[in-house]
Amino acid sequence: MPMKPKKPCKHPGCPKLTDEKYCEEHAAMHRSDRAGAASRGYNAAWRRESKKFLMAHPLCVRCMEDKKMVKATVVDHIVPHRGDNNLFWDRSNWQPLCKHHHDVKTMTEDRRITYHF
Repeated sequence: MPMKPKKPCKHPGCPKLTDEKYCEEHAAMHRSDRAGAASRGYNAAWRRESKKFLMAHPLCVRCMEDKKMVKATVVDHIVPHRGDNNLFWDRSNWQPLCKHHHDVKTMTEDRRITYHF
């Protein structure tokens, strides 16, 4: 039975060939140690409360700043809660965003640098 050809490691600049997404050297670096959404608090209670919040605040606050009316689809934590349950449920820390603005905020403002030594 023929074997699948190996493919380049997805780590930028790595020339190694592998059967997996990353070579052995880079696999651990790219493995996600992040807990699942439910264990981070995004459970049925969150879905229920965020749905209520979006019904009361249906427009994206960032789009409204640009004088656009775009439906909000995500309840964003203004200050990332980082596991702080009180901050997670503090409604004054919530804002309605469209998916685009939530993704932009998450990738720019909310990211934190973690170092693995």
